[in-house]
Amino acid sequence: MDHAELRAFAGRWIEDWNAHDVEAVLSHFAEDVLFTSPTAAALVPGSGGVVRGKAALREYWAAGLRSTPDLRFEMIAAYVGIDTLVINYRNLTASGRLVNEVLVFDGPLVVEGHATHLDT
Repeated sequence: MDHAELRAFAGRWIEDWNAHDVEAVLSHFAEDVLFTSPTAAALVPGSGGVVRGKAALREYWAAGLRSTPDLRFEMIAAYVGIDTLVINYRNLTASGRLVNEVLVFDGPLVVEGHATHLDT
């Protein structure tokens, strides 16, 4: 994906999350995706924060939406690299925490993702 496509992806990603459309978000992820997140460590017992595969990612994100039904994100910035996109956003629910989503692409699909939270 080129820089313009990656920047457009970031906007769609935020819109899809704010619509709570897990399937739309997942449509950009490979079947064998690897995803890590401090939140997954809390929501997926025994995972250590590592989620493997699209089906497991669907379950994790659906559980997250069930636990935070008012979930909303505000994009701060998108940083474009070589086959990598970092989406810096604020979670507008609860703490207003700043988050970076680091997404690694193989062609049009995300093959690896890492959620990182501002340590406060």
